Amino acid sequence: MKILVAFAGLCALAAATPTTTASKVLCYYDSKSYVRESQARMLPVDLDPALSFCTHLVYGYAGIQPDTYKMVPLNENLDVDRTHANYRTITNLKTKYPGLKVFLSVGGDADTEDVQKYNLLLESPQARTAFVNSAVLLADQYGFEGIDLAWQFPRVKPKKIRSSWGSFWHGVKKTFGSTPVDDKETEHREGFTALVRELKQALSVKNHMLSITVLPNVNATVYCDVPSIINLVDFVNLQAFDYFTPERNPKEADYTSPLYTPQNRNPEQNVDAAVSYWLRSNAPSQKIVVAIPTFGRTWKLDSDSEIAGVPPLHTDGAGEAGPYTKIEGLLSYPEVCAKLINPNHQKGMRPHLRKVTDPSKRFGTYAFRLPDDNGEGGLWVSYEDPDTAGQRASYVKSKNLGGVSLVDLSLDDFRGTCTGDKYPLLRAAKYRL
Repeated sequence: MKILVAFAGLCALAAATPTTTASKVLCYYDSKSYVRESQARMLPVDLDPALSFCTHLVYGYAGIQPDTYKMVPLNENLDVDRTHANYRTITNLKTKYPGLKVFLSVGGDADTEDVQKYNLLLESPQARTAFVNSAVLLADQYGFEGIDLAWQFPRVKPKKIRSSWGSFWHGVKKTFGSTPVDDKETEHREGFTALVRELKQALSVKNHMLSITVLPNVNATVYCDVPSIINLVDFVNLQAFDYFTPERNPKEADYTSPLYTPQNRNPEQNVDAAVSYWLRSNAPSQKIVVAIPTFGRTWKLDSDSEIAGVPPLHTDGAGEAGPYTKIEGLLSYPEVCAKLINPNHQKGMRPHLRKVTDPSKRFGTYAFRLPDDNGEGGLWVSYEDPDTAGQRASYVKSKNLGGVSLVDLSLDDFRGTCTGDKYPLLRAAKYRL
């Protein structure tokens, strides 16, 4: 009898104890990495070492056809042509990793033809219907289990560096009203809510899933009616990074993705502020996923830059392109790593970057190299490393959030050139969840 009573007590305790949902690890794969050169070229086979750490694989990116508003592959030769057939190759990975959920993402700042179409689509019920039908067809035809809306909304404007007179005049203009980024904000907010609802209904028939990705510098308070859409999506991926970039802020470098607000900075431009908005809007914490960028943003330092390297500091535009990614103002994690770990430079070569960590675990890591006597060669980089990736995962765990996303796998060290371990940022985040 005592054994039965004890057993009943254990059952009651188990019923009363809330179950915890396993944390999601969303792995974004940007297909444009397929056509990069040399060490930066990433083929689907290179995903294999990562997938045991991933719960979801998000393939980017599809786009929107401007005249029909249908969701279409951005690179037909790569995505659906028989020679490569990347869509099918990627979804076939579920055979080896049966627990993996594979999504197709649309937008993601990769669809650059006539970007106004993203807003125009939201204004038309007929355009939304065309998009929904084509999205479901693509998912069903190629074996994707979900659609991710990485919608290309207009961005908030970067804050300009102004003189005292400029600041005064800007204040005067704001008093009399300023030009909004989007003069149809309310209509587009309602249209996006309708799109999410209509797409969810259509996907549900096929038992497919739906997620949304909030892209960097998109004002979610304007475009996302959280109470209306949160129960329609499986998760929300917050890309709370790129608050500062050399394109948006060519004359000033700063932390690109602080976890909390650095002193005397915009209190909205950090990860915690983005998360807090969704939580205040009654989004279930387990539906919120926090992105970890796998790249650094770079600026040129000049003679007016502070010699201590402490941000914010004066800069002279984007840093030079990396040897593999070949994009000004951006370095993949292995490209940053290569500049840090090789102090034995040959005579005449520029010195390596000095890495500065963040003991507070609140703002991030940066590295810099001062310009030479001729004002050349200066560089400042804000980036994530395995330590900060782990700290972001710890933040997610402490807030009981849904998980993390890696944006994207092709810019992590997928070849293991830094320390021999492939995907160090992904590994560090996964181990800390």
